[in-house]
Amino acid sequence: MPAEPAEPAAETAIETRGLEPVPDDERTGRVRELVPTWVAANISVLLLTMGAGLVIFNKLNIWQVLVVAVTAPVVSYGLVGLISIAGKRGGAPGMALSRAVFGQRGNLFPGALIWVARWGWETINAVSGAYAVLTVLDLLFGVRSSTPLIVVTLLFFVGCTFVVSGLGINALRVCSTWSTYLFGAFSVLVLGYLLFTTDWSAVFGKPAGSSAMMIAGIGTIAAGGISWVPSGPDFTRYLPRTASSKGMVGATIGGAGVVVLPMVLMGAVMAVGTPDLASAQDPVSFIGELLPTWIAVPYLLIAVVGMLLINSMSMYSAGFTAQTLGIKVPRAAAVSVNALISLVFGFLLMVVATSFFGSFISFLTLLAVAFSAWIGVFGVDMLRRTGYDGPALLDTTRTSAYWYKGGFAWQAMTAWALALLVGLLFTEVDWFAGPLAGTWIGRNGLGWVAGIVTSGVLYAVLPRTTAVDPAADPARAGRAPEDESAPAGSLSN
Repeated sequence: MPAEPAEPAAETAIETRGLEPVPDDERTGRVRELVPTWVAANISVLLLTMGAGLVIFNKLNIWQVLVVAVTAPVVSYGLVGLISIAGKRGGAPGMALSRAVFGQRGNLFPGALIWVARWGWETINAVSGAYAVLTVLDLLFGVRSSTPLIVVTLLFFVGCTFVVSGLGINALRVCSTWSTYLFGAFSVLVLGYLLFTTDWSAVFGKPAGSSAMMIAGIGTIAAGGISWVPSGPDFTRYLPRTASSKGMVGATIGGAGVVVLPMVLMGAVMAVGTPDLASAQDPVSFIGELLPTWIAVPYLLIAVVGMLLINSMSMYSAGFTAQTLGIKVPRAAAVSVNALISLVFGFLLMVVATSFFGSFISFLTLLAVAFSAWIGVFGVDMLRRTGYDGPALLDTTRTSAYWYKGGFAWQAMTAWALALLVGLLFTEVDWFAGPLAGTWIGRNGLGWVAGIVTSGVLYAVLPRTTAVDPAADPARAGRAPEDESAPAGSLSN
């Protein structure tokens, strides 16, 4: 068959729609729903640990941390919001839209890299969630961590993640909204406690660190947001084509920033009185030491829900990515692959790894570089086009308008591959150092920026790929492949 079979998309509790574009009459989402979505994507105690790292390892003072905490979500989630615009234009997941850029075969390469990168992100969050559960058990019942208990908590966390992500977009929206309210209320409580118990003279008396470490800190915090960029369209595909692009970007930045800013600042404040916070093997148990039990336990439980949602959102997108790689199973079943992988890798990280924070920062750094090459190419392509050919996105044969030459768009592939190489040249982590890591770009942790700029500029100057323009063929534009008689939808911004 020339096109992949479309799944039924009936309005039920379980989302059954796969890669096929969402028809205009089913686009009932609202821009304001993006706020709780991106709040939920950041409800993680790891932000506390990262804020502490800015003080302990980067040697920043509280004012420099404030600059980092404001700048990082604006930069990273600004990119998420911009790329999300493609979702309302094409009505399909991000990695399905990527086929229009790289070609049906070419898209397998960045798709596979992004899919693998998600394994690490989901593993980190599964481990953090499991540690939070273990901390609650210790605080309430005095149950100490052990290998069998680690296995049980990981199974519990990953199992819940699988259920929520398998249900789909409606379940994610409901859970995101309620977790936003609960987390916001308890965060205010924690802020109030810190306000009255912190030695503020020590906090404000800390000397400033170098500008290079501050720039590198922005990259570290921003890496988490950058990992969501390819997933942005997954959460905007149900928005009507008339949805405000500026509103989408603003809601995305606002939803993320309202969590990132206070969490990073709280972590920095906590680190002044607890200097070993950022280097602890367990990135969560310190909360039980710094906060009274009546605050720590409910806060950790809400954080568990938050990290569960983060993993659910990641696995939700990973299911689509797996489908674009040719894994011909329903989206909910595709999620199970990542669930199993995060379970195995999570066990190894909790039982075998010697430094959680070192492994975490190294992973974030490489994650940002891996995603940056795709961001530059896809972003430039999105600025050039006004819409996507729905049937061509699903047609993986030579008849597809996005087949290009041999299934590859060589311009996009060249820009992506070279940018990936350039980013790694400027990158240094615990177990890897590129030959240009000692340069100004490398010392400031800007390898990911070099990747975005390189891929974007190269793709912009290379000859444009040619494909059937959906705007020039209204019979195919904006129409889901399973409904060949449906009228074409508008491709306007």
